[in-house]
Amino acid sequence: MKYAGMIFAAVWMLSVTATAQMGPPKPGPELKKLDVFVGTWSLDGNMKPGTMGSGGSMSENEKCEWMEGGFFVVCNSEYKSSMGNGVGLAVMGYSPDDKVYTYREFNSFGEFEDSKGSVDGDTWTWTADEKMGGMTMKGRFTMKMTSASSYTFMFEMSQDGTKWSSVMDGKATKK
Repeated sequence: MKYAGMIFAAVWMLSVTATAQMGPPKPGPELKKLDVFVGTWSLDGNMKPGTMGSGGSMSENEKCEWMEGGFFVVCNSEYKSSMGNGVGLAVMGYSPDDKVYTYREFNSFGEFEDSKGSVDGDTWTWTADEKMGGMTMKGRFTMKMTSASSYTFMFEMSQDGTKWSSVMDGKATKK
């Protein structure tokens, strides 16, 4: 075991040397599609009454920008709703291994979201497993780009992944 540290150091040095010779990695072409989210956005939505509460309006201001290196878009948001006000931090990227877009969000309610996404023409679809009251539900967030500076959105939930119920819908506008 005393050689484990030396082996790790040798492998690390080889990795650093190889990276220095090849140069820094370059973002893949799939990441360019995330450009559509970069900017300052204003979202207005309507939450439906149901398992998540009594419903009502929600609003959010979100600022998204490329992280240095061009592999991730980082978004900071502030939101107000009938369920409370808060802030969030989200990171979008692309997994070349899984061939899916990724979305990870953390908010001031202590919630963590880990979604996988795809894009088909002007429509982005993000899916995740949602934990609610000890049950695991399927969540689906769909964004339809209506122009370069706006999109409509809908959030749906399902127990089985086949029958979906609308939880929220709305519109986003780039400022």
